[in-house]
Amino acid sequence: MKVNEKLSILFLLEKSKAGKNGLVPIYVRITVEGTPRAEMSLGKKIDPDFWDQTKEAVKITPKNKEMAIINTVIKNYRAKLEKDYFILASQHPIVTSQMLKTYFLGKPTEDGDKKKPESITLMKAVEFKVNRQKEKEQKNLLAPATITKWETTKTKIASFIKHKYQQDDIPIENVELTFAEDFLHYLLVEEGVSQNTAMKYISNTKQVLKLAKGRWIKENPLNDFQCPYVQPDRNALTIYDLLSIYNKKFITRLEEVKDVFLFCCFTGFAYKEVESLSANHIFIGNDGKIWIETKRQKTDGKEGLPLLPVALEIIEKYKNNAYCKIHNKLLPVNSNTKYNAYLKEVADICGIKINLTTHVARHTFATTVTLENDVPLETVSKMLGHKSIKTTQIYAKITQKKISNNMQVLKNKLFGKSKNQKGNFHSKENLNRDQNPKLNKG
Repeated sequence: MKVNEKLSILFLLEKSKAGKNGLVPIYVRITVEGTPRAEMSLGKKIDPDFWDQTKEAVKITPKNKEMAIINTVIKNYRAKLEKDYFILASQHPIVTSQMLKTYFLGKPTEDGDKKKPESITLMKAVEFKVNRQKEKEQKNLLAPATITKWETTKTKIASFIKHKYQQDDIPIENVELTFAEDFLHYLLVEEGVSQNTAMKYISNTKQVLKLAKGRWIKENPLNDFQCPYVQPDRNALTIYDLLSIYNKKFITRLEEVKDVFLFCCFTGFAYKEVESLSANHIFIGNDGKIWIETKRQKTDGKEGLPLLPVALEIIEKYKNNAYCKIHNKLLPVNSNTKYNAYLKEVADICGIKINLTTHVARHTFATTVTLENDVPLETVSKMLGHKSIKTTQIYAKITQKKISNNMQVLKNKLFGKSKNQKGNFHSKENLNRDQNPKLNKG
């Protein structure tokens, strides 16, 4: 099993050394990239019929329950080899398979170093975590943006250590609960980041220490530190704002940005998704309507929906656009920097006070376009490509229009739709009938 990009640990049966009783010894094969592999015996023998090479473990049945201890030994071997490799990597520019085997067995390393190994440092542990995240990203299990956030976390931790301890690193066992409290204060006061952003950096630090637990430290010292997230206000445009932008005519560069923004407002797509759209993302659905579907870069979840008239109009408008034809794009999307800068001009010209971004467009789709018009939350969640409906619930705040709509339904139910509101209010008898089905008989 590959542990990281350089180390591979494999448990297997050495069938060439089978005994007369048919039992075969279990060996562990260590491979460090670029060096000859090394092997050593686990000190355990088993019947080959009980071995699962795919899982690198003993198949446990009611007949061999006592052999479960072997799987525990395998797990412990793997954990210690991984820990020892990390220790050696922190002390030597090059680690070989034989060095790791020798160190694991408690003998001096190849270069004769008999000194007690240095303790693992916090920044080494952070680097270990970041490298693991990069391996996931290489397998498309994480978005590139996630790696960027982890790299930023590493930078913030390093800056804090330099600020507080006047050194480049500290032993990981020196980290205590007060580390999180001091780190939070540093991020808020010295770095000037928001409360939520600061909590995210500390949460990532907790993940590093969680990974270190059992490897280099006995307990996660930050386990009891809470990292609450304060839900920020989600700005969204009203229908009147949308109409103001839609009806305003601009010069070409602003007109294109306006149309891309409106397209986001009526589809819920984020900047990255719209930027990558081509005609291939459009298809005819089972309902006979024109649909569009893509994957969210952030979550890899699919988001798709039948296109509303405004979105269809915008697509048609740029069908023969030179830029779109050359680059096989559905819409002429600028770089993110220019896009946001031009949107500020659009907002100023239309007298809109909200800072226009693709996030605002996405929130507008979720609230003004869909939820305020009674599209079910589950449907909105699917269209936005959310993996959990809890994420969609963030958008489901009560707006003035929603209150108005609900009160109108209530007014119609209680008073009817005639102008004479008082005369149409349900009588006590009718209210009782509504609440007691037995009164409705006959």
